[in-house]
Amino acid sequence: MNPTTTNSRLLSLDAFRGFIMLLMASGGFGIVQMAAAHPGSIWEFLKPQFAHQAWQGCSLWDLIQPSFMFMVGVAVPFSYEKRREHGQSFFGMAWHALTRSILLVALGVLLATHAGDKHTVFLFTNVLAQIGLGYFLLFLFSRMGWEYMLSAIILILAGYTWFFIDHPLPSSQDLAAIAGMKGTEQAMLPGFAGHWNIHTNAAAAFDRWFLNLLPQAQTFQHNPGGYQTLNFIPALATMLGGAVTGEFLMRSLKTERGRFSTLLVTGILLVVAGTALDFKILPVVGTQLDQYTLLPVVKRIWTPSWAILSGGWVLILLSVFYWLVEVRGMRRLVYPLVVVGTNSIVIYLLHSLCAGWINENLHKHLPETAFPAYWVPVIERCGVLFVLWLVCWWLYKQKAFIKL
Repeated sequence: MNPTTTNSRLLSLDAFRGFIMLLMASGGFGIVQMAAAHPGSIWEFLKPQFAHQAWQGCSLWDLIQPSFMFMVGVAVPFSYEKRREHGQSFFGMAWHALTRSILLVALGVLLATHAGDKHTVFLFTNVLAQIGLGYFLLFLFSRMGWEYMLSAIILILAGYTWFFIDHPLPSSQDLAAIAGMKGTEQAMLPGFAGHWNIHTNAAAAFDRWFLNLLPQAQTFQHNPGGYQTLNFIPALATMLGGAVTGEFLMRSLKTERGRFSTLLVTGILLVVAGTALDFKILPVVGTQLDQYTLLPVVKRIWTPSWAILSGGWVLILLSVFYWLVEVRGMRRLVYPLVVVGTNSIVIYLLHSLCAGWINENLHKHLPETAFPAYWVPVIERCGVLFVLWLVCWWLYKQKAFIKL
């Protein structure tokens, strides 16, 4: 079996990317709102998978961002091999990577600044800004080869773990300062795991210094959800994992079934490793060992165990799409996903900027009978999703693929 070339596009990658972007643009299909309106129903059973974990843990909804970032990494080897074949120099590719990084960060700041804000809001926690902050480094490491990328992943995760452990555990004054704040009760971890508490961790301390160096309408104290700028560092490990995967898919001499098996088994092993790091150690009678978690899985601060666990789940999901498309040849089945996956940045920006406007116009131009009272949350979000899909479909038919 010859290695995959840049001329033989892997449709499974576009399909998986499209699945992730459609899930993001779905707004959770209104399931969270249905659960709130109908307690004790099937909606309440489904709700945990369509909402972010309060702090520790993992849900399907939490996997959207790492999947998107992982797929950015997967695309890098294919993209730059194609540029190399077209005669672009290393410095030309480096300039492209740098300008892409700057543009992504700028778009992230734009999306963080809402209509009611009088000044630019300098926050760097949304997915575009996070990709932008790490993208140039991703390019540099990807040019060195998979061995260097794996080494970089290990060093990044180990170093970031030490960065948090080296920061003091929260004092009673620190805990008093955040007591009563929304969402803090479920984000206060016991014992050693307190190094990864909300608002008192090392990355939060960095943001209270760094963000206040920039023009702010008021002094920055806390991100309400606990998200931090420095998340881009362990998230870079996620993107590098994607780049290693892209190199494997592009150059491996294995058959399609062999590649599928490698993706699946590697994903399972990473899920087991991430879960083991999150395992709670119970107190031992007669010892000084208190209950603690070795390295908690927290998406909001992208703990290294989260990077490992989420990377495993992403590989498992990707292996499913690889099996469906590349092994079983079910290309027609994934066509609606490919339409979105080839214009992922378009649907992300349109959803971020226009979802409310689309929903408002659906209510204006459709009869009231199109919105039965019981199903309103589901119909609204599916309606917006369908309009966004139509835009991507039209672009696909025009062979218009918008990239940064």
